[in-house]
Amino acid sequence: MLRNGGVGNGGQPWMLRWSSRIRLTWLSFTLFIILVFFPLIAHYYLTTIDDADDAGKRIFGPRTGNELCEVKHVQDLCRIRESVSEELLQLEAKRQELNSEIAKLNLKIEACKKSIENAKQDLLQLKNVISQTEHSYKELMAQNQPKLSLPIRLLPEKDDSNFPLPKSSRNCRLHNCFDYSRCPLTSGFPVYVYNGDQYHFASSLDPLVKQAFETTVRTNVYVTENANIACIYIILVGEIQEPVMPKPTEIEQQLHTLPYWRSDGHNHLIINLSRKSETQNFLYNISTGRAMIAQSTFYDVQYRPGFDIVVSPLVHAMSEPNFLKIPPQVPVKRKYLFSFQGEKVESLRSSLQEVRSFEEEIEGNAPADYDDRIITTLKAVQDSKLDFVLVEFTCKNQPKASLPTEWALCGEREDRLELLKLSTFALIITPGDTHLVISAGCVMRLFEALEVGAIPVILGEQVQLPYHDVIRWNEAALIIPKPRITEVHFLLRSISDNDLLAMRRQGRFLWETYFSTSESVFNTVLAIIRTRIQIPAIPIREEMAVEIPHRSGKAAGTDPNMADNGDLDLGPVETEPPYSSPKYLRNFTLTAMDIYRNWNSAPGPFHLFPHTPFDPVLPSEAKFLGSGTGFRPIGGGAGGSGKEFQAALGGNVPREQFTVVMLTYEREEVLMNSLERLNGLPYLNKVVVVWNSPKLPSEDLLWPDIGVPIVKGKHMELPACVP
Repeated sequence: MLRNGGVGNGGQPWMLRWSSRIRLTWLSFTLFIILVFFPLIAHYYLTTIDDADDAGKRIFGPRTGNELCEVKHVQDLCRIRESVSEELLQLEAKRQELNSEIAKLNLKIEACKKSIENAKQDLLQLKNVISQTEHSYKELMAQNQPKLSLPIRLLPEKDDSNFPLPKSSRNCRLHNCFDYSRCPLTSGFPVYVYNGDQYHFASSLDPLVKQAFETTVRTNVYVTENANIACIYIILVGEIQEPVMPKPTEIEQQLHTLPYWRSDGHNHLIINLSRKSETQNFLYNISTGRAMIAQSTFYDVQYRPGFDIVVSPLVHAMSEPNFLKIPPQVPVKRKYLFSFQGEKVESLRSSLQEVRSFEEEIEGNAPADYDDRIITTLKAVQDSKLDFVLVEFTCKNQPKASLPTEWALCGEREDRLELLKLSTFALIITPGDTHLVISAGCVMRLFEALEVGAIPVILGEQVQLPYHDVIRWNEAALIIPKPRITEVHFLLRSISDNDLLAMRRQGRFLWETYFSTSESVFNTVLAIIRTRIQIPAIPIREEMAVEIPHRSGKAAGTDPNMADNGDLDLGPVETEPPYSSPKYLRNFTLTAMDIYRNWNSAPGPFHLFPHTPFDPVLPSEAKFLGSGTGFRPIGGGAGGSGKEFQAALGGNVPREQFTVVMLTYEREEVLMNSLERLNGLPYLNKVVVVWNSPKLPSEDLLWPDIGVPIVKGKHMELPACVP
């Protein structure tokens, strides 16, 4: 039971133990087999493969010599491969280093190329400078004299020479009636004035005219007492007082007996000034030979254009005009559009007897004398009341004496000026006689209109105004033909205020410069002759500034050789003493090129100036300069300005500097700061400070040292603003 039960119940563990014992035994047996037989089988297999016919398939076993060499070859190849790999790595590193060096060398090559180009440009400029310097040297060596030498002096003919007179005295001109040999270009234009007291007609001269003339002569720089070197000889013959008027034959005889008349009066100037009388023309019946005449009244048979001179009347003989009473130039428009006062008996009678309408006058035929049409037209304009105008053809009082067909002046001078002060335009009707070139009455009207700023409107284009050969009268007056009288009103209204003001200003300049005083009249007459014969004026006198007391010193932080201009390069600082600009380079060209500009713009033709703003300069696009020994290129032929000009010796002047002018009035701190800013400024020559205050600067004021002179001028009057 137990066995069965043991077998039945306990058989499973026994089976488990037996099964495990069997597995261990089998496992041990299997391991033994693997450990013993597997090597044998592997050996057999390997040996079997080695014994095979295909020797190439043998892996183990003895090998032949060739096979051993192949193995070594493979090993060598492996070693070679390793060494080649290392060399390749080294070569790659070297290649990268070489590429880096090549890049650096390329940069250096580009920099060298730029340096070469710059050096070529510098070399080209140096060659140009050397070439130009050689040309200049050749020019100087060829000339072996100053750049501009004095011309050969003209020698006057003998005093007893008798030039043949022209066929008619009317044909007298400078080329056939003037002796240029007495007036060389470098003579300085000496003028000899006869002493009128030595001649009989001097006692008949107007005392004020004579005194004013003598006073002006004594202060004139051209007048000389040496008659042998004189260019012009001047004699005053009028104005003559009416009660003691000498006979024309007596005056002619006295003129011909002048010491330097030389039989024909060449290079003589006879002056007849008008002060009170507007009718004197006693030289009309006098033979004056080759002498020039300067007066205010001329007939066409008497006047020689380009030879005789139409002068203004001598209103202010011994007194200066009162400039404070001269009305301002603005407002432009005045009460009356235009005004006219005058009387002409010959025309009035016919005009007043037959009164015709304005339309009938226009439709009628043009009269021989336009005065009737002028009267009718102006009356119609006044009656239309489109504008305020004042025209009077009859004088309230006795009219002034006048020449035939001339409009006589009305009233006193003060009354006429008061009317003109209220007039925008002043009508001036020329004489009806076309043979009367100019009359003293017309010139007097012109003088008064310019004096008070009334724009002259001259009816009659045939008139010869004073100094007409050098003055542009169209800039200060309207010259209208008489047949256009019906269009005058329209023309005057069409002129803009800008043009009116420009004409008024030009008229003021002409009056102040050429008409206002006896000195200006005499200087103008001499300037006319001097301009005609192309002799330059005298240089302006230099006025040295009176320095005010001052102390100078170096301000803190200032260095004349250092300039703080930021990033702007203004050029090198001047290290040498200030250089004065070349002066008076256009003395003789002014008389040939700038005649009208000198006569029609301030300051006038009476003096030469060191340089003016109107001096021409070489333009920046100019490619060449000079032609004495061949054209010299500027900037390699490309032109230039500034530095290129200086490098090419083609600047306006060899060295250029400038002056700073400062006007100050009791602003010391601002002034000192402004001066310090000029420290080290390139091309600065000097600084002129005009102390425009009656109060002197502070005694402890320290003026900065900026490396250039600072001229401190004394105070002056504040300039008045011209309206």
